[in-house]
Amino acid sequence: MVKFLKRAMLLVLLLALLGAAVLFYALKVEPYRLKIDHRTFSSGLTQELRVVQVSDIQISEHYTTRNLEQLVDRVNQQNPDLFLFTGDLYEVYNTYHQDEDLIRILSRIQAPYGKFAIWGNRDRGGGAVRTYESIMEQSGFQILCNEGVTVTLESGDTVFLAGLDDALLGEPNIDGVLEDVPAQQPGYSILMTHEPDTADLYADLGFDLILAGHSHGGQVSLPFLPHITTSMARKYLDGLYPLNDQTTLYVHSGIGTSRYPIRLGVVPEIAVFDLKPAAE
Repeated sequence: MVKFLKRAMLLVLLLALLGAAVLFYALKVEPYRLKIDHRTFSSGLTQELRVVQVSDIQISEHYTTRNLEQLVDRVNQQNPDLFLFTGDLYEVYNTYHQDEDLIRILSRIQAPYGKFAIWGNRDRGGGAVRTYESIMEQSGFQILCNEGVTVTLESGDTVFLAGLDDALLGEPNIDGVLEDVPAQQPGYSILMTHEPDTADLYADLGFDLILAGHSHGGQVSLPFLPHITTSMARKYLDGLYPLNDQTTLYVHSGIGTSRYPIRLGVVPEIAVFDLKPAAE
C-alpha cells in the first residue's frame, strides 16, 4: 500500500511538473517564436515576385515594439518585393499603444514594389480607428479600403492588388474593388480581406490568391481536441484552401495574441509566397 501511494504521489508530481512546463512554454516561449511558411505559386508573370504577408500583430503589453523589432528583422531577411499586412495592428489601442516606436520600426520594412495594408476589426475598434491610417501611412504603407491598385513590375508585368474594409466593424464593398480592375489582364491578382470566412463571397471573381488573417490559427492546437474558433473564422482557420480551380485562400495564423497571451501548437508565422513564371 505504501509503495502504491509513493508511486501515485510521484505520478501526480510528474504531471504537475509537466503541466507547469507546458504552461510556461505557452506563455513565455511559443508566442515569441517565429516560423517561415514558404509557398510557391505559378503565375502569369514573366519574372519572379516574392510577396510576404504578416497579420494580426496585436501590439500589447505582452507583445511590444521590442518584439516587433525582431519580427521586422526576420521580414527583411526574406527580401520581400511586396509586403502585405492583413490587419489588427494593436490588441486594444486604448489600453496600450506606442505609436512613435511603431512608426519607426514599421518604416524599416523594405519592399521595392510597396507596402500595403487593410483594416482589421481591432483597427476599427478599441480607439485605434482614430490613428491606424495615420500610423500606417507614416510607416510607408498604402491602405487599401474597398479599392485596388495595379503594381507594375520591372519586366512590365502587372499585379492587381486589392483590399476590403473589415467585415465585422467596417463596411466592405467589393464594387469599389471591381471598379479598379484593369482592362488588361494582370499577370497575377491578390485580394486582401481580414476575416477568412468572407472569402466564399469573392471566390468566383477571378482572383488568383485571397489573403486573410483574424483567426490566429486558434492560438491553441492540441491533438484530438477541437480548435478554438472566432467569428468569421470558423470555416477557414489557417493555411491554404483551394476555393476553386483558379482561386486559393491563404489564412495567416497571426503574430500576437488576443484575449489570453498564450500560443500552443500555433507558432507565429511570416508567410512567404514566391510567384513563379508559369513556364518554370
